[in-house]
Amino acid sequence: MGTDVFYEEEKGALPVVIYIHGFNGLKDWGNFDLIAKQFAAAGFFFVKMNMSHNGATLDSPLEFADPEAFGQNNYTTELFDVEQILNWVCNPENPFQELINPDKIMLLGHSRGGGIAILKASEDKRVKGLITWASIAECKTPWGSMAKVKMDAWKAEGVMYYTNQRTKQRLPMYYQLFEDYKANEERLNIRKAISTLTIPVLICHGTNDPAVPYSKALDLHRWQPHSTLVSVDADHVFGRSHPWTSDLLPQPMQTIVDESMLFLKQNFADLR
Repeated sequence: MGTDVFYEEEKGALPVVIYIHGFNGLKDWGNFDLIAKQFAAAGFFFVKMNMSHNGATLDSPLEFADPEAFGQNNYTTELFDVEQILNWVCNPENPFQELINPDKIMLLGHSRGGGIAILKASEDKRVKGLITWASIAECKTPWGSMAKVKMDAWKAEGVMYYTNQRTKQRLPMYYQLFEDYKANEERLNIRKAISTLTIPVLICHGTNDPAVPYSKALDLHRWQPHSTLVSVDADHVFGRSHPWTSDLLPQPMQTIVDESMLFLKQNFADLR
């Protein structure tokens, strides 16, 4: 997994924010460094990673250079990936250990990464705070609205193909993704997971999200009534695109970043 860290202070135990990208996502999509640097400037140790099976490689972190890995990805693999990052953050032999406060770890997930963040927060007590951006509310991508005939074809053929609109690649999605879900359906129950959380939760969503409808944010907030809900007039990526060449974030994204950092500071007043 390609992993980047961002921090500005050379001393002190900094609270940690771990970013989890979504389906068809990359840690660097849309110049995510602009966001990471803002968290670092605000006093956080910010970690972002490419999932092990998102299709990117260390040599090509911005491309889907390994379509076979993409096809073999599934929800439990992504939960395992996040666990490995948590283990690394908390490892006393971590070269950044003097900069990290392992008792102040927050997960930040976008889209499917939001769902993964919810699930991992519910099963790992090392996670002390949770932020979701345009999160899914159920682990049913991409079959949630599939017709039976298409599901039957997927099962019979063992693979279907997803076309990436940016690269125009036809990326395989093997039937094992659905099999993994069925075998772990209880563990992958986002509704159950978020309802059991006792940590601070912030839910951010665009009201014009065409990929994950705003109603999903309302579901998450209803299932976890102690959460904070922030909405903006924006799409699934809060106005960003790839490549993003400006030094400034689009206003909806900047609003979400500001609200996220405010949430963290309000709920973790003793961060330092």
